[in-house]
Amino acid sequence: MDVVILAAGKGTRMRSALPKVLQPLAGRPMLAHVIDTARALDARRVCVVVGHGGEAVAAQLGDSGLLSVLQEPQLGTGHAVQVALPQLPDADRIMVLYGDVPLIGAGTLRRLQAAAGGDALALLTVTLDDPAGYGRILRDASGRVTRIVEHKDANADELKVCEVNTGILVAPAARLTDWLSRVGNGNAQGEYYLTDIVALAVADGVAIATVQPDAAWETLGVNSKAQLAQLERICQRNIAQRLMDDGITLIDPARIDVRGELQCGRDVEIDINCVFEGRVELGEGVRVGPHCVLRNAVIGAGTRIEAYTHIDQASTGAACVIGPYARLRPGTVLGEAVHIGNFVEVKNCNVADGSKANHLTYLGDADIGRGVNVGAGTITCNYDGVNKHRTTIEDEAFIGSDTQLVAPVRVGRGATLAAGTTLTRDAPPDQLTASRAKQVSIPGWKRPLKKQ
Repeated sequence: MDVVILAAGKGTRMRSALPKVLQPLAGRPMLAHVIDTARALDARRVCVVVGHGGEAVAAQLGDSGLLSVLQEPQLGTGHAVQVALPQLPDADRIMVLYGDVPLIGAGTLRRLQAAAGGDALALLTVTLDDPAGYGRILRDASGRVTRIVEHKDANADELKVCEVNTGILVAPAARLTDWLSRVGNGNAQGEYYLTDIVALAVADGVAIATVQPDAAWETLGVNSKAQLAQLERICQRNIAQRLMDDGITLIDPARIDVRGELQCGRDVEIDINCVFEGRVELGEGVRVGPHCVLRNAVIGAGTRIEAYTHIDQASTGAACVIGPYARLRPGTVLGEAVHIGNFVEVKNCNVADGSKANHLTYLGDADIGRGVNVGAGTITCNYDGVNKHRTTIEDEAFIGSDTQLVAPVRVGRGATLAAGTTLTRDAPPDQLTASRAKQVSIPGWKRPLKKQ
């Protein structure tokens, strides 16, 4: 079976320069969700029909092994499939999906595929309480499908029908090619409707099967930002349910956002309003406090991430304590049992086991050994206005509070830097290094008075 994904729509109601099918859902373009589902069906080939914003959509596809074809001009869904068929020579059966219907499930589609059998036309339909805007499924007295009428072309009796067409179907490729060649555009839109093939199939005596989805929300499409937000909540609810089914503790399943892929070990606990972007891995027993943001991060087992912490393209070993209000920036790698405390920022650093920076510190472009204590207010001065330079702090060093390390500079093993030191040359191991102006007290000095 081959799959055609229709992704040429302009999406006027989105009011966005970004093509509709590239609008993000759970952190990924809607189209990407549909492509993943198509691949889960082991489709032989997947062809994406692009139109408005076609270059941006094609760029998103990249070298993914997908076929793409431009529909220009856009003359309806039937025309879109017709444009795609030459890309799929010798096809046996064709499944038609939509780039703006991103939550369709592989299980539903497998049942649809099975219903198509060898030579039947299989339609995915759904019964809605409010079918406004959808094409209606019309049946004869014996319940057989006779045709589909679009909402704009339906009469009063037809509008009362609640079983609607989702547009998703599986058809024999040869018959589909023939039917599309006979579809006309005598309708309110002046377009070639894919749905018109149903009446042609009936006339040709082809069996028509219908399948309902596992859940009605699978068939919901997106035409506006409000509808996109509705699907986002459904998607996040489903993700939260899967996490809990896997044994993850969510303090409030309604207040978590996964915008990518979240992998969790056993006994992970996630507090409210946390956001996970890209690929995030949480080891066994990790605790994530409220209001944290993790992006492309790997967190070691038993690590505790306190409230309002941001971790971006960084990794930690086991049993670390991060935060609250900490920030790990790209390139940061923490060993085991490292403590990064409140209002500490770490960028492009290697921090070895057991080291601590608990308060009000910036560590940038540094290699920090084992068992190092970094006092409050410490800054690695890594940027000279043009280039970045590295700081090396060896094992068991003690960095006093309010210290500036002007890179490139090295602090030897077991060295101690006195509080208030500005280090511009290497500090030798196992010695105290201090750099302070001489303290002076001036007798008789008076504070200036405010002028009246």
